[in-house]
Amino acid sequence: MSTRELYLVGLSHKSAPIAVREKVSLSGDDLKDALAGLKARSGVSEVMVVSTCNRMEVYVLGDSVEPARRLFLDRSAGAADHLYEAAGPAAVRHLFRVSASLDSMVLGEQQILGQVKEAYGVASSVQAAGGFISRLCNRAFATAKRVRTETDIGRGASSVSQVAVELVEKIFGDLKGRGILLVGAGKMGALSAKALASLGADRILVTNRSPERALSLAEQVGGSARPWAELPQLLVQADVVIVSTGAPTYVVGPALVQPAMKARKNRSLCFIDLAVPRNVDPALSELTDVYAYDMDDLQKVVHQTKSARAEEAIRAEAIVEAEVMAFSAERETRAALPVLSQLRRQAEEIARAEAERTLAAIGDRLDERGRRSVEAMARAIVNKLLHVPTARLKQAASTGDTTLPGAAAELFGVDGPNDPASNDLPRPANAGQVVSISERQ
Repeated sequence: MSTRELYLVGLSHKSAPIAVREKVSLSGDDLKDALAGLKARSGVSEVMVVSTCNRMEVYVLGDSVEPARRLFLDRSAGAADHLYEAAGPAAVRHLFRVSASLDSMVLGEQQILGQVKEAYGVASSVQAAGGFISRLCNRAFATAKRVRTETDIGRGASSVSQVAVELVEKIFGDLKGRGILLVGAGKMGALSAKALASLGADRILVTNRSPERALSLAEQVGGSARPWAELPQLLVQADVVIVSTGAPTYVVGPALVQPAMKARKNRSLCFIDLAVPRNVDPALSELTDVYAYDMDDLQKVVHQTKSARAEEAIRAEAIVEAEVMAFSAERETRAALPVLSQLRRQAEEIARAEAERTLAAIGDRLDERGRRSVEAMARAIVNKLLHVPTARLKQAASTGDTTLPGAAAELFGVDGPNDPASNDLPRPANAGQVVSISERQ
């Protein structure tokens, strides 16, 4: 009988270019459908998908890594060369590192924790996540909090929005007398618009296919909302255009920008594409005085400043490792609980039945106090007989030894730790043979 294990398959900004990431990304109803489809597959108990602009990762509690891998390959055969995989503690460690922003494009950034929480919320809403993933995520969130409070990894950490500021500053110097156009209502776009405003931009324009969302976002960033139909004219007025929509393809391309550049009399125009899939056609970079950056371009800027927080990252890694060990120990202990619970229940039922048979044979020769003494003696015998086995089983589970619980189950004829009725099960002996994250990067 197969053992359920946590499996991870993913790709990120470290393993795949944006041209690959945008083909496999999931959001909205597509994400919910994918979760439901995975959960319905044979051998899958629970599933969660983390899909952001920089990564897509599938976490499956099940019999095999194959369902998680298949989700990527069904969406893009080209993803095969960019996937990384892990199982058991290695998969747990990776999620903890991701949540603590140790695997982020910008080390120490805070947005990823909210994105993982959102991923868990979506998985829960479609009943794809159960008790195990709930405990896993709660521990991941607690780990991220420890890293944030016990280290300085987030102090002065660059966010994607701050990286955007650096790029724009290199191009324009400052934005005094210039304008920012926000195309779409993405959260990262809003953060970038606020950050760019610090360079002195005197106006922020916001446009979105939904007038209501455009107005709401304009209020947040201190700008003015404009109709989507005015996008061609808005490109003439703005100097920096931040694009972050939910569209699955390009919304800004040469055909739209070339007329705007003529009207601008070739004043420089900078596009920052924060969307995955990309919303800005890379061909814009071929136009004179047009600068176009996507998430991969921002990553290059990040690498120049990453070393400044390397020491804090070492401390954060130690926290993550401690939390992984604690989670694994807790899970191993849980693996023995079904055996212990069923063994005790079986023993108590036998003792109760024998006490009742003895009391029935004695009849009225014992008063109520005597009958209670016989029942108490039966319970005491059970407790004394099970005291040592209980301690040994718990000790074995805490050290990762899953052989003893299985042997006890076989010996006493109760369901073992590999039975489907068990909620959390120990990792298989070959879990360590799965390619780890570090080996692929």
